[in-house]
Amino acid sequence: MVTIIKRNSPKEYLLRWLGKLKYGITSMRFTMVATYFAVMLVTLVLMCIYVIGLLSESLYNTETVDMFAKANIIAMTVSDQWGDNAQLSELRFADTVDRSLAGTSIRGVITNTAYTVLYDTNKEAGLVGKAFMRDVLKRGLDGEQAEAYSESNGMKLLMVSVPVEKNGSIVGGVYLAKTMSGIEDTIRVTSTSLIVFSAMIVVLIGMLSFGLSYIITAPIAEFTRAAREISKGNFKYRIKVRGTNEMTQMADTLNYMCDELGLFEEKRRKFVSDASHELKTPMAGIKLICDSLVQAPDVDPAMIKEFLSDMSEEVDRLTRVINRLLVLTKLDGGMALKPDQTDMKALVDRAVRKLWGMAEAKNIAVHRLYSDKTFEPAVLDADKIYEAVYNITDNAIKYTPEGGQVYIDMQERDGFIIIRIEDTGDGIPEAERERVFERFYRLDDSRSRETGGTGLGLAIAKEAVTMHGGRIEISDGTEGGCAFIIIIPSDGGIHM
Repeated sequence: MVTIIKRNSPKEYLLRWLGKLKYGITSMRFTMVATYFAVMLVTLVLMCIYVIGLLSESLYNTETVDMFAKANIIAMTVSDQWGDNAQLSELRFADTVDRSLAGTSIRGVITNTAYTVLYDTNKEAGLVGKAFMRDVLKRGLDGEQAEAYSESNGMKLLMVSVPVEKNGSIVGGVYLAKTMSGIEDTIRVTSTSLIVFSAMIVVLIGMLSFGLSYIITAPIAEFTRAAREISKGNFKYRIKVRGTNEMTQMADTLNYMCDELGLFEEKRRKFVSDASHELKTPMAGIKLICDSLVQAPDVDPAMIKEFLSDMSEEVDRLTRVINRLLVLTKLDGGMALKPDQTDMKALVDRAVRKLWGMAEAKNIAVHRLYSDKTFEPAVLDADKIYEAVYNITDNAIKYTPEGGQVYIDMQERDGFIIIRIEDTGDGIPEAERERVFERFYRLDDSRSRETGGTGLGLAIAKEAVTMHGGRIEISDGTEGGCAFIIIIPSDGGIHM
């Protein structure tokens, strides 16, 4: 188990999220799709505004013409029946006005030049004989064909007024008013239909633009994936070469670079192997001399013993690094597996027994949750899987605080063996979980020096498990800390 010292702060999460957002916004694919969307959206908005405006103007003009026609018919009819007496006029005009406005929701009012109401279709208002002042009516009495709009309580009202002429002079006026709720409903329904239609067009254009942008940017995305694979050390990744254009030339160049990096990696591994073999012998000799000096009865100076003791500890550390480098070099070189029937329960027990003393020294309880279970023999290289189990359990004990807990469980499921090693330490951040398997990578160098860690144990464990066709996963622990989960085929990925 690796100890956590650094945790990502909210600011770091925000900066990382903003970085991803910036990358997405500045990508070529986003730019192309956004451009198509913007052009189409502006076009549709302008079209909707124009259509709604045109429809609204047409409906209001039609309604206004119709209102003026009715008003003029009423004015000409009542001119022949005109009288200034309000009570008599109400009886005279009722039939004419009601017949002209039958089947409509138009309100009709007839007044004389003194604005006195002679007839009103709205009987409930009780305006007959009373003054009725409206600006549009005043304009009508002045001889205009007047119209006006008003809005109250969200309801729009159309008002028209025409003069009533008798013997060449204006004797009164006709005032008509009608709510525009019908027109507003028509405009609203039309607007909704246009919005739905526009949304369908936007979706269609979005799909087409995304497809087109994919066709154009797919080669670039392929290059990006290649770069990521190369950055992970996968120098066997190859880009499929198509055609003879500039993109193909770039693909050839990247494939050539992978070949060169692969050769360089092989040389690096050979160097590590050779260097390890060269360093192991002199380091062992230095350790032997240091131990002899420290244990010699005739050499008592405390200072010399202290220095030599420190030197011995450092030599021990170098020896551990060299030994682990040798193991990694063998694994990297495709070291052949030696599969055999293996008792997995006994294998894990052996690793736990070897680490029991270290756990007791830190008062850490190691719980073997698998102890009452039975398992079929597995076909695998026992030494390599033992190394993986040992290294992960060793880490769990090292990086669990004193008095903590380590849980080891094992089960068989769907042809796989699953070993779960969980601790109650500080855990590993999500962002670091892939990197802990890198060679020499440590979350905290100072703590690793205290525990004697080299940063190679998890790399060796991963290589050993991968050779068997398995994998190692990291998840959060049930009591804090984290859990390493080894998943390998029960036949070790090997068919005997």
